[in-house]
Amino acid sequence: MESGRDWSCRLEASAASAYTPEGKLVEVPQAPGTKEAAMMDLRGRVVVVFGGSGFIGRYVVRELCRAGARVRVAMRQPHLGGDVRLAGHPGQVQLFQANVRDENSVARAISGSDAVINLVAVLYEKGKQGFEALHVRAAEGIARAASAAGVSALVHISAQGADPDSSSAYARTKGEGEQAVRRAFPQATILRPSVVFGPEDQFLNRFAAMAAGSFALPLIGFGRTRFQPVFVEDLARAIVGALARKSAQGRVFEIGGPKIYSFREVLELILRVTDRRRILVPLPFFGAWILGSLLDAATRILPIAPPLTGDQVEMLRHDNVVPAKPEGVIGDLVEGPLESMEAIAPKYLWRFRHQGQFHKFAA
Repeated sequence: MESGRDWSCRLEASAASAYTPEGKLVEVPQAPGTKEAAMMDLRGRVVVVFGGSGFIGRYVVRELCRAGARVRVAMRQPHLGGDVRLAGHPGQVQLFQANVRDENSVARAISGSDAVINLVAVLYEKGKQGFEALHVRAAEGIARAASAAGVSALVHISAQGADPDSSSAYARTKGEGEQAVRRAFPQATILRPSVVFGPEDQFLNRFAAMAAGSFALPLIGFGRTRFQPVFVEDLARAIVGALARKSAQGRVFEIGGPKIYSFREVLELILRVTDRRRILVPLPFFGAWILGSLLDAATRILPIAPPLTGDQVEMLRHDNVVPAKPEGVIGDLVEGPLESMEAIAPKYLWRFRHQGQFHKFAA
């Protein structure tokens, strides 16, 4: 049985229908002229999701299924995405082989669809999976193919701090990718989320793992950088909400959670939740950049992900929060309260405690 919150999300997800907890599709009466009635009905629509097998993508696919859409997940290795099919009813989710670096395969994936969502991104470069290739050229190719196919909507996921003039390669290519998408598909909706947290994240989990295996944590930039973390389920609802709202087309939405934290406050929260005492060691940006660059270079030839890169340190020089005068915010796309890290983090960081779920906190 699903929670009451999940059921309410299903009601919000579709303008005219919803799935009951038993999996039955029922009609939801709508009064003429209401906000819900003005939304695009996703029932039976074919929505192509690039990056649908990733951390955020799996939640987006689930939300689309709740809204009654038929979801086509475009991925390089569909034989590895069998669990993604479980997001919906039998036959509702289709896995489609496509490589975003190959425009022909992208066009085949989009052919016959009604809408497209692009979630493709990498946090560090390795082999052919580089920032320029995925954030710019692939984004432009998807937007061009969507325009040529005549789809009704394109939602492109960018990032907070995206700027073509940024000193960070990640943020710069994200900004260039936005420009390329706009040129190819002017009515595309762009979302710029802050850091995203959830059970499979590479944010809280990464530092909790570091705390479990060491006596200290690096306080990069003295811990002053600010974040506005957004829960992955809230972000997924915002993405589907942007797809369903015609008023969102051609706009940019800055996506953040309900609370702003400094980097120090994030680490302190992790230590409280995992009940660990660790030293927070102040580390200037320059020293952190050298360390990150060395780790990045070493892991380019090793089959592991770098715990930190020089480019990530460069991004930490700037706050990652919703700007003062945004064109659009998450509240324009979803209804109801947003989840905070205090409410969600304990539900999955328990595994980093000394005795896991059986750990007892000192009185």
